[in-house]
Formats: sequence, C-alpha cells, structure tokens
Amino acid sequence: MSRTTALLRRHRTWAILGAVFIAALVLTAVIQLQPGGDRTPLSTRNPAPDGARAAAEILGRHGVAVEQQESLDATVRALDAARRAGEGTTVLLYDRNGYLGRDQLQYLGGATDRLVVLTPRLNTLQGLTGEIVQAGVVQERTEVLAPDCVLPDPAAAGTVTARNGYLYDGEVVCYAPPGGQGGLYAGSEDGRTVVLGTTEILSNGALAKEGNAALVLRSLGAERHLIWYLPGLSDVPAVKQPATLDELAAPWTRVLGPWLAFVALLAMFWRGRRLGPLVFEPLPVVVKAVETAEGRARLYHDARAVDRATEVLRAGTLVRLARTLRLGPDAGAAAIIDAAGRRLGRAPEEVGSVLNATPRAEAELVRWAQQLDRLEKEVHTR
Repeated sequence: MSRTTALLRRHRTWAILGAVFIAALVLTAVIQLQPGGDRTPLSTRNPAPDGARAAAEILGRHGVAVEQQESLDATVRALDAARRAGEGTTVLLYDRNGYLGRDQLQYLGGATDRLVVLTPRLNTLQGLTGEIVQAGVVQERTEVLAPDCVLPDPAAAGTVTARNGYLYDGEVVCYAPPGGQGGLYAGSEDGRTVVLGTTEILSNGALAKEGNAALVLRSLGAERHLIWYLPGLSDVPAVKQPATLDELAAPWTRVLGPWLAFVALLAMFWRGRRLGPLVFEPLPVVVKAVETAEGRARLYHDARAVDRATEVLRAGTLVRLARTLRLGPDAGAAAIIDAAGRRLGRAPEEVGSVLNATPRAEAELVRWAQQLDRLEKEVHTR
C-alpha cells in the first residue's frame, strides 16, 4: 500500500468534501462564463416567449432593417443618421416603466416619421399627443377582437388576440370590444402616431396566433428602417440636486473652520478639567393622575376659565357614564342621558338638567361638579 493511498483512507471525509468543493467551484465558473442571453420583455434579442425575436426576424425578411436601442441618445443618433441617408423611419416605443419625461417624448414624437407606442401610461400619452387617451381595459373573458374599422392595416390583418389588453380612444379606433369605449388600436388624425394596447401580439409566444403577425408587419413595416426603442434607467431625466453645505459655504470657512474646531477642542480640555465629575440624579418620571388633575384645575382657576372647565367636566362625565352603561364610544349625549334616566328610574329631562347645566361662577362650578359626582355614583351602584 502506497503512502498516498494510506493518507487518502485516513482523511477520506476531508478528501470527499474537498472534491465536492472544487467541483462546485468549477460548475459555478462555467455557469458564470456562459452567455446569459437577453431576458428583457419584448427585446428583439430575447428568444423566450415574452421576447420579440420572431417579430424582428419576420420584419427583416420583408426588407425592414430593425435596430434595437436602449437609450434616448442612441435613438436620436440613429434618427439623425437615417435622416441624413434620406430614409423614412418608424420608431417602436415600449416604455413599460415610464422612464421618459414630457420633453423627451415630445422631441421623439416630432423627430420620427411614424411612432408606434405599446401600452403607454397616462404621462406618456400626455407627453406625446393629446389626441389619444386611456379608455379602460379589455374584459377578462375576451380572447380575440375584430378590427371593425376602415383602416387598411387592421382590416387586412383581421382578428388579433386581446387578453390582458388596454383600451385607448382617439381620432381613429380599431379592435373595439362590443359595447365598450375605445379600442386596442388607436391612431392620431394624421396617422403619424399609433397606440397598441397589447404587447402580446408582438411576443414570440403569440405572434403566430390569429392575425397578430400581419398586424405587426403592417404597423411596423411601413418604412424601411425601424428603431425598436426600449428606454432604460439612463433615460430618466436628471433632477437638479440642491446645493450641498460645502458648496454654500464661503471659501474662507475652509481655512477658518478647522482652526475654530481646534480652538473649541482646547477650550473643552481647559474648562473640562475645572469641572467635577458628573452626578447622576434620578428624576421623577411617574406623575400621578391626581397630581395632573390638580395641576390642570389650578390652571383653570388662575385663568378663571369656568366655561372651559365646564366642558371638560361634562365631557368626562358623559364618557364615564357611557362606559358604565355599556353604550360604546359612538353614543351621543342624548342616548347617554336616556339610558341613565332608565337605570335611575328618572325622567330624561331630570338627568339632562344636571348634565346640561352651565355654571357661571367658580362656586357654582364646584357645586355642579359635586352633583355630577353623585350622579355617576348613583348610576354605577344601580
């Protein structure tokens, strides 16, 4: 038996654990080095069911150059290049997170020959055009919708899938649900802006259903150049940040500030040595209820606030009576007076005369408070 074999048998457990650890490291490295692919919804590079690679390939086979951009700057450069080359351009905008601001949307709408917007939000519509507005959602049980309009593109495409779609209203509306307002397809009066209320018709998983592919091809293939624009975080308009304290401070504070801090530190050591040690003294943290009541009473007495004291006493009495009579926190004064009268066997007017009295002087207030106390005790003992 060799020495190596003996060592392996003696340390078999550690050898197995080491082999497993090395295998895990190798597997992790292989996974990390492999290309992950594009998983962005409706990306032309995403082959998953929610991607749009199939739509881009179909458009490409029909002579449309599809160019995906993920920032406004790159989209503007692509539009400028197409304009210099004399090419007409369609822009597909899918801003699912609402990154673009009003100025950016207005610039984009004016820079392209045709703009197709997918499921835009309210702020996106307001930034693009005031002609198209939101009109609701497609009912859950609706699977397909017919064009039911005279526009050539939807009419030629026929029915499309409409699950989880949104409805929009504009100058021209197609794919309207029965009895509903708006449709899945809305266009501006000049035809330069089109809004589609569903992303499903462009997805790899549903492109082959109904007339989805035909509508995509006719809506996005009108020009020879298509910019497939998916805005990202880099497109969020920068917000001007408030000036920092260092920016607001005068230049001389950078020199004088450290010097003043040093002087303050010296003063702390100079004066601190002359002071004795800190003495911890327990402070009263519990205040008895009777002390609080007496203190408030003195304040009312000093201010001669008879009216205010009357309201406080009356409110407190009503709350305690309601609790004793089990009337709940929402009971009104009339209900409390009626219930107290029934328990005491008195007329409600008699009980109400006590509770609704209005003392004018401090002596009357004291006598009235005593009457309220007797009333509470009688109700409580019955």
